[in-house]
Amino acid sequence: MQLSLTINGQPHAADVEPRLLLVHHLRDNAGLTGTHIGCETSLCGACTVLLDGEPVKSCCLLAVQAEGANITTIEGLATNGELHPVQEGFWECHGLQCGYCTPGMILASVGLLKDNPHPSEAEIRHGLEGNLCRCTGYQHIVEAVKFAANKMQTQA
Repeated sequence: MQLSLTINGQPHAADVEPRLLLVHHLRDNAGLTGTHIGCETSLCGACTVLLDGEPVKSCCLLAVQAEGANITTIEGLATNGELHPVQEGFWECHGLQCGYCTPGMILASVGLLKDNPHPSEAEIRHGLEGNLCRCTGYQHIVEAVKFAANKMQTQA
């Protein structure tokens, strides 16, 4: 099937198998390996990307279901060499260790802050509960999201 969508602001067209998962299309066909494959059952969130601005788990979405959509991966989040405030928060607040969950956590956090620009700690934890991290204990991730929320508020 012919697939036409926008990935990280760039038009993208490809001929894909109807059963190809979006995560495999992004990694294998588009060469965007920042989107990680974890559980392939939507439980871990390592594959989270933004589909038309909303976080989705790309391991449970067929590539053809994204026809015409605008996809943002971790590679497309920074602008003109400047980190997105969430990326900066993860850097400044040590919100990562091994880094495997980090792209998905960051994109889920971007979606959370789009819907709730001033989340409480409990709201951050609830908003990220579909993304698992086996290294950090989550406190630094929560601090990173708070950092980003504050930075985005002062930039607005």
